Amino acid sequence: MTHCACPNHPSPGHGFAGNGCLCGAPVTLAAYRRIEADLSRRELLGGLGATLSLFAGFGLAPTWARASGEGQPLLLSNLRLFDGDTLAMQDGIDVLIENGRITALPQRGQGPEHAQTIDCGGRAVIPGLIDAHWHATLCNVTVATAMTAEISYVHMKAAQEAGATLLRGFTTIRDVGGPAFGLKRAIDEGVISGPRIFPSGAMISQTSGHGDFRSLHDLPKRPDDLAYTDEVGVSAIADGADQVLLRAREQLMRGASQIKVMAGGGVASSYDPLDTVQYTERELRAAVEAAEDWNTYVCAHVYTPRAIQKCVRAGVKSIEHGQLADEETVQMMADAGVWWSLQPFLADEDSNQYPTLAQQEQQRKVAQGTVQAYEWAQKYGVPMAFGTDSLLNPATTKTQGKQISKTARFMSSPLAALRVATGENGRLLAMSGPRAPYDGVLGRIVPGAFADLLVVDGDPETDLSFLATPEATLRVVMKGGRIVKNTL
Repeated sequence: MTHCACPNHPSPGHGFAGNGCLCGAPVTLAAYRRIEADLSRRELLGGLGATLSLFAGFGLAPTWARASGEGQPLLLSNLRLFDGDTLAMQDGIDVLIENGRITALPQRGQGPEHAQTIDCGGRAVIPGLIDAHWHATLCNVTVATAMTAEISYVHMKAAQEAGATLLRGFTTIRDVGGPAFGLKRAIDEGVISGPRIFPSGAMISQTSGHGDFRSLHDLPKRPDDLAYTDEVGVSAIADGADQVLLRAREQLMRGASQIKVMAGGGVASSYDPLDTVQYTERELRAAVEAAEDWNTYVCAHVYTPRAIQKCVRAGVKSIEHGQLADEETVQMMADAGVWWSLQPFLADEDSNQYPTLAQQEQQRKVAQGTVQAYEWAQKYGVPMAFGTDSLLNPATTKTQGKQISKTARFMSSPLAALRVATGENGRLLAMSGPRAPYDGVLGRIVPGAFADLLVVDGDPETDLSFLATPEATLRVVMKGGRIVKNTL
């Protein structure tokens, strides 16, 4: 008999009783058969959460997803604190955690005697990182895999990447396109390990827009014929204000914390050039009205001045990318209080590599615009967010923390860059209002906030390069007061 790798499985020659392994039990074998027969149905009806819940029901949930329960207060001591807001490291402060929240910041040595204490050894403690432009289901697969593999495999890859994302120190992400609802549920219920997710659901796109992934062979569209990416929740093609309203409401029904629309072309697109303007103002306004009726907002993929201005007039509250904006457009964004969710697209070694000269030229223009965008955002006081937009390229996911360190060159200090990826991103997430899936402050270390914390080797006041090697420099990763990693 081949023995399984379960840590509870008895070694050869030992009996089953008392070891706690259920791998060979009749009820488990029957469950495996049911899972195999049921997988296709469940991936369509319930997605990742329904599939993985079968494993959890038989005690087979990953051991790293089982956190300790609530109980004794936890005190982080002997540390230097960056609170996600103040642009200076603070000394002489401890962090007290109870029931998953930060309850106090007592002076060093003044915390309760009965608390469990973690001596941070003089290291920096910072808020958990937030990626405001992430694709949790689509970042760890290639285009070919996303379009040809069983959707259950794509979801399993997403679950794997969710655990890696958390270990990189990203305790929260805003998912701006893709079927992440099941993944979010599995994480929230403790089935798997991963960051908090603010999901947008399917990216809403016009025909021929940046979310239309069909080939020319799929045209013309037949009545009631959904594209594969629409069926699995990657995108939602909608033409006309009524269809946009319908698709936006569908995402809200599924649990979207904000709505994502595609309002312009992209660098890698086969059929929607970078300069194109997508959706009429009336169509964009339909998405905004749906979101506003649910007390949340719309974010938009867009690059060019004309398209950005159309979004602002329609009531879009977060511009995703926007690196080709001109100065007039940036002033318009500032006047309207619109957020600028920027990514350090610099056409460097960490960027996607494009095969055609046209794509490479578009990438070069965006890289030039990136430098200007950071300058103008600060000049005009546009509220700024940080994101990475890792998409359909597994190699780029590993550079997630490194991307924050790159933004420091555009800021007044490394802490200013870190503040964008923590406290400022937390403020952007709070715009979801009652649609926010987590009721608490994120991105800052203040009483009442979620205890999402990192203990790091490195000095954030002078250099953020430690974020590029999280496996070595992140000594403690804590989400909701529960320790995911501790190498102190």
